[in-house]
Amino acid sequence: MGTPSPETAGTDSLPAPGPAAGTSTVPAAIAELTDALTATVGAVQTGQLDGRTPCPDFTVGDLLGHLAEFLARSQRAARKLGVLSAEGSGPEAVAAAARALGVAWQPGDALLGTTDMGFGPMPAELAAVITIQELGLHGWDLAVATGSPYRLSEPTGRAVLEAVVSFSPRARASGSYGPALHLSPNAPALQRALAASGRSPSWSR
Repeated sequence: MGTPSPETAGTDSLPAPGPAAGTSTVPAAIAELTDALTATVGAVQTGQLDGRTPCPDFTVGDLLGHLAEFLARSQRAARKLGVLSAEGSGPEAVAAAARALGVAWQPGDALLGTTDMGFGPMPAELAAVITIQELGLHGWDLAVATGSPYRLSEPTGRAVLEAVVSFSPRARASGSYGPALHLSPNAPALQRALAASGRSPSWSR
């Protein structure tokens, strides 16, 4: 199960930035998400690369490749660069890219103006919300596929949930999200985000 991207959705059809966009919540959430991804990627073993993930079309190795490309696109957007390519899709390269991305979204001007993730101009705040959604969902995908713990603070979980909910109508129509699963409104925000994207929080290898 993938996540929506401007490449398939078209930037003109993407939603406006979520409620948290434009506040200190966004860089803090991205910093926590990139820290979590760095730890998860660092624990990936070579023998796990062919393993399945919650995304039916991705093995662990495929998911690393997808993340490598996305991390480059998001860093390009944060730094407002013309071109930025992935440096590799191995665990060490992806971990380094995650660390760099966490830094890239911290300056206050990263959220200002218009930027480009390689799909056409979009508000920088929208690029940040896409980043929160992508890292929140696929970070969890990678963690559960490789047997690593994946814990986020409740504020960051809420940021992921808000991002997922904002993309849900288009993502579900395109097949990027599966049917939403019922979960208690009292469940942790990350679990509710997973359920909203069609993922089962109890998925296991």
